[in-house]
Amino acid sequence: MDWFTDWFAAPDYWLSRLVFQRGLAAIYLFGFLVAVNQFPALLGANGLTPVPAFLRRVPFRRAPSVFHLHYSDRFFAVLAGSGAALSAALLAGLADLVPLWGAMPLWAVLWVLYLSIVNVGQVWYSFGWESLLCEAGFLAIFLGNADTAPPVLMLWLLRWLLFRLEFGAGLIKMRGDRCWRDLTCLYYHHETQPMPGPLSWYFHRLPGPLHRVEVAGNHFAQLVAPFGLFAPQPYASVAAGIMIATQLWLILSGNFAWLNWLTVVLAASVVSWGDLVRMAGLAPPPHPTAVPLWFAGTVLAATVLIVVLSYWPARNLVSRHQLMNASFNPFHLVNTYGAFGSVTRARYEVVIEGARDPEVTPETVWREYGFKGKPGALGRRPPQFAPYHLRLDWLMWFAGLSAAYAHPWLVPFVRKLLMNDLATLRLLRDDPFPDAPPTFVRALLYRYSFTTRQERRATGAWWERELVEEYLPPVRLEPHR
Repeated sequence: MDWFTDWFAAPDYWLSRLVFQRGLAAIYLFGFLVAVNQFPALLGANGLTPVPAFLRRVPFRRAPSVFHLHYSDRFFAVLAGSGAALSAALLAGLADLVPLWGAMPLWAVLWVLYLSIVNVGQVWYSFGWESLLCEAGFLAIFLGNADTAPPVLMLWLLRWLLFRLEFGAGLIKMRGDRCWRDLTCLYYHHETQPMPGPLSWYFHRLPGPLHRVEVAGNHFAQLVAPFGLFAPQPYASVAAGIMIATQLWLILSGNFAWLNWLTVVLAASVVSWGDLVRMAGLAPPPHPTAVPLWFAGTVLAATVLIVVLSYWPARNLVSRHQLMNASFNPFHLVNTYGAFGSVTRARYEVVIEGARDPEVTPETVWREYGFKGKPGALGRRPPQFAPYHLRLDWLMWFAGLSAAYAHPWLVPFVRKLLMNDLATLRLLRDDPFPDAPPTFVRALLYRYSFTTRQERRATGAWWERELVEEYLPPVRLEPHR
């Protein structure tokens, strides 16, 4: 069976697997911590979009989840907390301390737990990085541990995932907004992206020619470099390195949850770290080359499944009506990806305010609620939160673009503010009514813009804003009869 082992195993990629698995465990950890901290207000039994109501509407076959067997807020907290604890253990190396037959179920449990949360997460979990984590997490089950050499097939499937992620994002841009084709999208994007970061103001103020270079570099990383993933080494490592550099640039320029970090981790699985170790003159530690037959059979079965399911996303890539961030099966396996097919030219922010007056008059004093991540106070520098994900703040960006999109959850959110609901208030940076709830809550729509260099020096403000319209008129709780 030496010929089979030689074909099936890639012992030189032991460090590539190690980097990928530890990085994936870290991202899982962030994902579960976000769930633990935010689910009571967003998805709990008394949340904005309660899981129990969703489970009554949607059958298991459409949204596989352990919560179809049982749901309570305590059960959700236990499962999400268990996922966080297991992620931390795998990050610390637990999978390499147990036999192979014990390591695979550990990764499988993580995948089942996170898939279960995503499939009941509704609008809060409807973004591409959720499916990406589910798909990468499934492949991690079959990568093995320190007891065996990394299987070649799984390494190729990781490259196929990275190819779809990057090339799909590049195609959606070229097929979408004209500014991607004329290299001007970054004239706007750093300012209008969902959640700017601490350096976004500086990126926005780069000269126009540099913005064009940014777009051209992005196109190269997403439309050309992905084909290098399937080239021999060291070319594949060079292609992966280009993607890593591009993702680090995006990490510096904004907050995109763990999308960029997971892309970096996927690209790291392509890099031939063993070759780099040898080039540095270091002696790599001994690593196994054996492949148990039962493990090989499991990997082959998983590979066949992924290849069959690849038909739909591959067809989507070449379609003129390419879908962006879509799953073709309820298990979020072999998805299609993309981001920012269109770029908004202006930033609109919904600002939530409350008042204590018994009636609204022209003299009513309105106090603004502060969010943790999204723009609000003009003098507050955009904070860094990614890879931690502020789900409410992220959706508030979409609320500024579409009131209809926000209505199902924004109205319940306002109602919670009128009740001074503690779980909801924990999602915010500050509560202007700590002692008693407001009598009225309203929402205003502003157009936000980054200040100029001169304005920044003169006022210290990062933002300026202009009132556009009343977004939600003052509302109050109806008295019980």
